[in-house]
Amino acid sequence: MNSRGIAAEILAQVIGHGHSLTAALATSLPKLKENKDRAFVQAICYGVIRHYFALDFILAQLLSKPLKAKDSDIKALLLIGIYQLQAMRVKSHAAVSETVAASKHKPWARSLVNAVLRQYLRDTENLQQSCHTDRQASLNHPDWLVNALQLCWPEQYLQILIANDQAPPLTLRVNTLQGSRDEYLDLLNSQGIAAQTVDFCDTALVLDQPLAVEQLPGFLEGRVSVQDIAAQLAAELLDTQADQQVLDLCAAPGGKTAAILERQPRVKSVLAVDIDAQRLSRVNQTLSRLNLSAEMLAGDACHPENWAAGRQFERILLDAPCSGLGVVRRHPDIKLLRRESDIASLQDLQARILLAAWDLLKPGGILLYATCSVLKQENELQIAAFLQNHTDAFEIPIDAAWGEARPFGRQILTGTAQMDGFYYARLGKTA
Repeated sequence: MNSRGIAAEILAQVIGHGHSLTAALATSLPKLKENKDRAFVQAICYGVIRHYFALDFILAQLLSKPLKAKDSDIKALLLIGIYQLQAMRVKSHAAVSETVAASKHKPWARSLVNAVLRQYLRDTENLQQSCHTDRQASLNHPDWLVNALQLCWPEQYLQILIANDQAPPLTLRVNTLQGSRDEYLDLLNSQGIAAQTVDFCDTALVLDQPLAVEQLPGFLEGRVSVQDIAAQLAAELLDTQADQQVLDLCAAPGGKTAAILERQPRVKSVLAVDIDAQRLSRVNQTLSRLNLSAEMLAGDACHPENWAAGRQFERILLDAPCSGLGVVRRHPDIKLLRRESDIASLQDLQARILLAAWDLLKPGGILLYATCSVLKQENELQIAAFLQNHTDAFEIPIDAAWGEARPFGRQILTGTAQMDGFYYARLGKTA
């Protein structure tokens, strides 16, 4: 199977079977021996998924009838072919011939793939223009998501949609236990790697060009981690003091757990809890690389009576399960896999976890509520409802040079200052 065949296999898992792109890549990329082939396949897969709604609309114009569900691999190949011709530096004849060759496992499809791609080449301009006649294709998002963003952010939703379709920058969090950010910046520069500092985040560096983590000096020794700027803000907002007990709820994959320990090494204890034991193992891997340690426990955040053993904490980070609509640029498959009906159930889950977590917070303590969503119903409206029902809770305003102050909490919209979409609210408990 050639590289395009592997890419089609991956995309069929996402488009046809609802698997995440991350999981599908992890399963199929190891079949390719060469790094350049893996990079090529990854670029194709992210490109097709990122531009799926526009590509799918164009493909529909080129097919006399829709393909059967069992032929999702052929549909994926056709999308791959169109994307190459549209956006990649691949010669037209090579893109067509190699994509046709990848369909040889289904002989009937070879002529179809060849005809569709050659028709696209003949009528590229008209096909591209036709996208403007369809809202989903022109905005490259499902209608329900466009409507949801427009309702929440009538003046900014178009900028959010545009940001969602851009590849994100590679952002680093410097482990200040092993040296300052500026020292690490000097190390990068000495190796010809250009990066920029971030005024409002003293641990963040944004690389001018992304590269593999193995190429980052000191990565394996724990000098630096990959983490978006917005996610890095959590550790500072939590304001952990020496000798305090910290609970990190929904902790996997562990970036924020590590950042808490890097910022306050004299913390008394950190308990990282996640419902998924397999994902919790990633927290352990993250901390091990950084030479940090925390107690880890697999448990349901809605039911701390099963694992908390009566403990309470001075600081709680609740990185609540959410729609992920602030990180679409990193996980473009969210546009395909998330459903409008998911939002209400996520709101309910967030409310239940927040209620359970509140009982674990000591009087005088701080709970930091965080999501990687840009929907108000998961963020400021969730906090408004909680404060209305809890007389022992009060908001601690976040005065910052980033994001936008909301009636409750602070919202970052996707792409603002190169950040993912994120929301934070800081709650204090009456002493």
